[in-house]
Formats: sequence, C-alpha cells, structure tokens
Amino acid sequence: MNDEPDLSRLARTIGDPTRIQMLALLMEGRALTAKELAYGTDIKPATATTHLRQLVDDKLLDMTSQGRHKYFRLASPEVARLIESLMVFAPKRQRTGPANNNDAICTARFCYDHLAGKLGTRLTEVLLERGLLQTDDGTFSLSEQGETWFEDFGIDTRQLQKSRRQFAYPCLDWSERRDHLAGALGATLAKRMVELGWLTRSKHSRVVGITPEGRSALAEQFGIALPHE
Repeated sequence: MNDEPDLSRLARTIGDPTRIQMLALLMEGRALTAKELAYGTDIKPATATTHLRQLVDDKLLDMTSQGRHKYFRLASPEVARLIESLMVFAPKRQRTGPANNNDAICTARFCYDHLAGKLGTRLTEVLLERGLLQTDDGTFSLSEQGETWFEDFGIDTRQLQKSRRQFAYPCLDWSERRDHLAGALGATLAKRMVELGWLTRSKHSRVVGITPEGRSALAEQFGIALPHE
C-alpha cells in the first residue's frame, strides 16, 4: 500500500518566506550557487545552506557539485509548475522597483524553460485558433496540421513524444490568468525561438528579450504585437 502524500511537510517547507523566494529565483531555469541564492534572499550563506538542505531533502531542488561549488536547480518541471500555480493565487504586493521592470516580466518571461506572460499566452492562443494545437482532456495534443507546422519550424515532435517528460499541457499564467504552453513541446518551442535569434535570455532574470527580428517574425507569422520594454 502506498503511503499518503505528506502535504503538511510540503506546506511547512514552501511556506517559509526564504525557501519560497529561493524557489522563485530558480524559476528562471538556471542553476545557482548557495552564495547566489543567499544574496538573492538577503540572508547569510550559512543560513542559506540550512534552507537548501531541506529543499533538497523534500525533492524540490537538485544539487550538483562542480569543483568547489554546489549548484542548485529546480528538481523537475513539475516543481516549476507548482510555483507558477502558487503565483496565480498569491496576493499582489506593491511595486518596489521601476515600473518597466515589472512590465517586462509580464510581457515575456520564462516559466522554468517555456514561454509565459503576454507572449506565452498569446502564442498558445494562436496555435489553438489555427488548429495546430488542440485540447485533449487537460493536456494539449497536435493535429496533423500541427505536426507538419512544428516539423517545418525545425522541431521533431515525434522524438519529443518519446521523452519521459510530459509532451504538452496548459500551465496557468500568474500574470495573464490564462494558459500558456508547457511541457517538452513548450520548452523546445522557446529554445527554437532563441536559436533563431528571435528571443534572448536575460542574465539572472526570467525576463525574455525580444529582438527586432523577433518582433517582425512574431507579427508576420503569428500576428503578435508586443509593447516595447
């Protein structure tokens, strides 16, 4: 008989303000050191180590060693999905930084490794409207037309469907309150747009940069026009 999930333990772990902030910092999809996470949460490195140990023990983070440094990242896309879902229900807090920084993360950002914000939700809407994606019992699937389109776009969807990772599913966007495309397909689509030079990653930030070429391509191919940062 399987043991029941210990929801109380999970609630205690992610309910700590420092630990949930660490998880949020790692939502950009990169691995960070304990020192970087301590700096990002405004605590001492020794204190950060205690918090990180608990997050690793509860399988929310993975830790790898490289030389003298230990790097931490979210343990799985499912953890990222959990954090994004919590952001949907979290009450808003008053802005403390420049308005354009807040606006930028709502316009286009990475949700772990797939696109979110206005860009992610609008792109998902277009794929659905054009019949390339279709809803299928809480997940997304590809139509025949969709398989052809993604192949022409440089994405091998058949290979993606063989991976262990869930292929495609809706992820509720915390800023737009609508779904964006997550899963292996969403991650590969974002990666392909970076490869094409449409999008750029920001250092130590989830914000997605959109190049002039990317703005033109998104407008021409998807009818998506986004505000400039």
